[in-house]
Amino acid sequence: MATGKPQLLFVHGIGGLRDTGTDRRRWLEALARGSREASMADAISALTQQWLADVTFANYSDLFTRQGGQGEAAEDLDEQEVTFLAELLSSTLDELAEQFPMEDRTQEARIIRDARFQLSAVVEQRQAQGVGEVGRRLVGVTTTMLRLPGVRQAAQWMNGRSFCFQLAQVGRYLDRRAKKADLGEAVRSRVLDGLDPGRPLVVVSHSLGTVVAYEALHEFEGAVPLWVTLGSPLALGAVVLDRLVPRPASCPPNVASWLNYWDRDDIIVGRPHLARWISPSRIGVKAVTERVNSSGLWTHTATKYLAHPAVAGPVIKALRS
Repeated sequence: MATGKPQLLFVHGIGGLRDTGTDRRRWLEALARGSREASMADAISALTQQWLADVTFANYSDLFTRQGGQGEAAEDLDEQEVTFLAELLSSTLDELAEQFPMEDRTQEARIIRDARFQLSAVVEQRQAQGVGEVGRRLVGVTTTMLRLPGVRQAAQWMNGRSFCFQLAQVGRYLDRRAKKADLGEAVRSRVLDGLDPGRPLVVVSHSLGTVVAYEALHEFEGAVPLWVTLGSPLALGAVVLDRLVPRPASCPPNVASWLNYWDRDDIIVGRPHLARWISPSRIGVKAVTERVNSSGLWTHTATKYLAHPAVAGPVIKALRS
């Protein structure tokens, strides 16, 4: 049985280079705001001063920075990366279409239809085009997707290009080809480094970080009283689900509770499918999904989720247990 001071692990998602200290502080501050909203203001000092738990922000963002600045232009994507990105965009559009059915004739439905038309054209003509041209046309698809009213102001991506190439990080992590798989191993090593399997571990993961945490927790030998997933693409159909290791996908065996949160305006979330598509662990633990509604800008950020009382409350309770 794990004993001693709890560990709190933050696992970030897609994006550019991060500063470990700055991001750890921002995530803790957001969690403190959520704690106050959850009527747990007495935990704020203990949380921010790290009396309640030893806090680690697992920063692997530099591992996605290619030498010479590669990965910032369509020409830098190889054929398999382009294929994955097209599949990921297709799954994302499927998710959005569940919210805004075509027959509703709303602005959102029209935008989704336009993006789907563009993507279909890219896929149909891919063989006649070079990889670079396909990548540039996929940027056009993401640019169209960012016109969605709920996403246009909520997304932290300044344009379709940045959105497109940060989404490509998901495919690069899940790439199991020889040499390419080294990236995933390095990311998981960064996440697990320094953790003590003899003490309880609470994990809060976001976006791509939920995919990383899924695989890392299957390798971790310690007890995990709570795993929180925020804005997760884990259930985005075969494009992500069928590439997970181990598979078929199941809840990591050392996780005692798994809470999954999604926001309606979060563009890359596989909505409440986790409990249906990812099997329970051998002790019967599976994802419990809850929708949260965030206001303001930049919905797809961990801090938006952490500031919500429904998210912060269970984290504090798990750390106090």
